[in-house]
Amino acid sequence: MTEHPSAAPPGKPTSYSRVTLSRIMTAVDVNLYGTVHGGVLMKFVDDVAGAAAARHSGGTAVTAAIDEIVFSEAVRVGDLVHAHAQVNWTGQTSMEVGVRVVAERWDSAEDEPVRVATAYLVFVGVDVGGAPRAVRPVLPETLEDERRFREAEIRRAHRLARRRAIQAHRAG
Repeated sequence: MTEHPSAAPPGKPTSYSRVTLSRIMTAVDVNLYGTVHGGVLMKFVDDVAGAAAARHSGGTAVTAAIDEIVFSEAVRVGDLVHAHAQVNWTGQTSMEVGVRVVAERWDSAEDEPVRVATAYLVFVGVDVGGAPRAVRPVLPETLEDERRFREAEIRRAHRLARRRAIQAHRAG
């Protein structure tokens, strides 16, 4: 696992960061196609991820990047949508938060919820002046948490390699 500086607060288990937000989608959320606008879901994803990051880090955390968001099913007016988030990985000042969004269809409430989106976001803990601050390590509790932690490290390595490659290309 990743080393953390001694200045970081004591670690917290993955379950400590878990947050769920729920809301019913209404007519104000609809796009021209009659389904819920992707931007509405993106804000919902950012809201739940921010709550998980703030809970885990013990203070203010800001969105640094949306690493990936995949929409798999349309959401309709009347659907009860649940966004589940947890911190998957932590560095010195940053965290990856994974989000899963499911919908309970208003016209078939007895059916299993449908997965409608997944996302990975990067947050940075900040102090009152807006400067990055140390965040506590996340302590994976289950094999699933360990898998998420390792995959988050892969996404981070890809993100950093892409940044270096673009910078090298621009430098000519």
